[in-house]
Formats: sequence, C-alpha cells, structure tokens
Amino acid sequence: MKFLQSNIQQARDHLALDESMLMAAEQLHAGESLRVWEFSEQVVIAGRSSRVEEEIDTEFCQQSGIEILRRCSGGASVVGGPGCLMYSVVLSLVKHPSLRKIDHAHQFVMSRVLKSLQEQIPQVELQGICDVVWNDRKCSGNSLRVHRNHLLYHGTLLYGFNLDFLHRCLKFAPRQPEYRRGRDHSDFVTNIPVDPKDFNQSIRRQFDAEETADKRIYEEIMATIRSDRYEDEAWHYRH
Repeated sequence: MKFLQSNIQQARDHLALDESMLMAAEQLHAGESLRVWEFSEQVVIAGRSSRVEEEIDTEFCQQSGIEILRRCSGGASVVGGPGCLMYSVVLSLVKHPSLRKIDHAHQFVMSRVLKSLQEQIPQVELQGICDVVWNDRKCSGNSLRVHRNHLLYHGTLLYGFNLDFLHRCLKFAPRQPEYRRGRDHSDFVTNIPVDPKDFNQSIRRQFDAEETADKRIYEEIMATIRSDRYEDEAWHYRH
C-alpha cells in the first residue's frame, strides 16, 4: 500500500481526492492507498444519500458561512475542520475478497484504526457497527464506497474539535446506534486526547503503507471529478 501526502487546502479538493484515490485504483491500476489529513476550515459533509434539511441546520451554517458539501460515500452527515483528523484508505477487493461483505470491511479497517489508537489510549473500544468510543462517548465514525474491484473507506477522529460547533451544525441524528441511548450530540460525542502525528505514523504501520504515492497519478482524475461533481451545487443539495 502507498501513502499519499498532499498539501491541498480546499474542502472540495479533499472530497475529490478521496474519490480519485478510488477511481485511480479502478481505472489506472494505481493500487491500494492511504492518506491522513484534515480540513483547513470548518465544513459540513453530507453522506451520499443524506437529506440535507433533515440532518443539517442549514440556517445556522449559512449564517456562519459554513459550506455544506456532499461526499461520495454513504452514512450520515459529519462536521470537519481543524481538530478533526481524517483518514482515507482504498483497498483491493481482488486482494481481499472477503471485504465485499460490509461487516468484514468494517472489521478489517477498524481493527487497525483501533490498534493505532490503543497505542496511546488503551481504553478506547468499538461500539455499534463501527464507532470508536472512549468513556462511553463517540470520538470516531466512518463510511465507505464500494466499486467493482476496490473500496474506499474513510473516517473521522475528533482530537481537538469545537464540539459546540458540531452540536450547532447537525440536527438530531436520524439513525442511532443502540449504545447512544437517545443522547444528543453534546452528551454523546467527545474529543480523544491523542497525538495526531503519532496516530499518523501508527496507522501507516498498521496498513503497511511505507511507500510514498506519486501525486501526479491522481491529479487528472481529481480535476475531472471536482469539475463534474464537487463544483456542482446540485450535487451537494440533491437530497
């Protein structure tokens, strides 16, 4: 697996790069890849099928100048920005055929994420389908997109985020794991005191992603995807 480093800043570019990692593996035989990154500004990201008005406080976001964008993967809406680390990994379904079963894909990725976190905080655990929990509160969620021969799996890790801002941007979650017990965002979500640099190094070891990827492989696909999808406001507000 190759590790992709990038200095892009705009949120739309980050979403396009995640999808280009998947499409480069599918179309250009770019292989498996991993990147760890962070949005430079606060942003709300809807899931592929999320209903914006049901999951997001659009009035607050508009008043606060917060972009609402949509990613290519499923799951509910999330809030990103400084203090919320992101990880993205593309895996081969030919190399790992068991990952075609979604529960196996969750186990494969999240077991490695969990091990990386437990090097710093042994008490973290998995709850629900694939949430990372510390002190009975969620600190990491994720989503995936399956293509013909590869899947994209990406997620969040709250380590120094403005949780009040998260509470203001998102409405009460439409789908909830049992362990949430009806708690609102302010009582359910927490930051976890991890060092993001140490996590970055650890997760690279967990996925054996020591070789650096050539960014040029992804640039043309990324530019096309951004133009066709992420510059189109109809895509972001399609539901």
